[in-house]
Amino acid sequence: MAVRFLPLAASLADALPSRYTSLADQLRRASISISLNIAEGSGKGTGPDQRRFYSIARGSAMECAAVVDACAALKLISQSEVDDANQLLLSAVRMLSKMCRRPSTPRTDFRALD
Repeated sequence: MAVRFLPLAASLADALPSRYTSLADQLRRASISISLNIAEGSGKGTGPDQRRFYSIARGSAMECAAVVDACAALKLISQSEVDDANQLLLSAVRMLSKMCRRPSTPRTDFRALD
């Protein structure tokens, strides 16, 4: 989910008017942070370390949702873009919430994160 959100986040950020550079930058950083923290957490050897990074990734996904909501409130993006973004982000948050709760083992199958 996180990787599938990246192109949409980049497209939304690129389409924002130049006076909203801070929103665009925040969306870019937070969307990349989701995947990077999942990857870092997957490489950790203990459950608590993994869950900490998954929790950070979940926070980044929620941050992306807040930026999408702000863009929608300012009428900077279409409702279909909001719906697409929220669908992907909701799936990512659900997945990460489960990952934060379960006992963890080091990941070897990274394709499951798509």
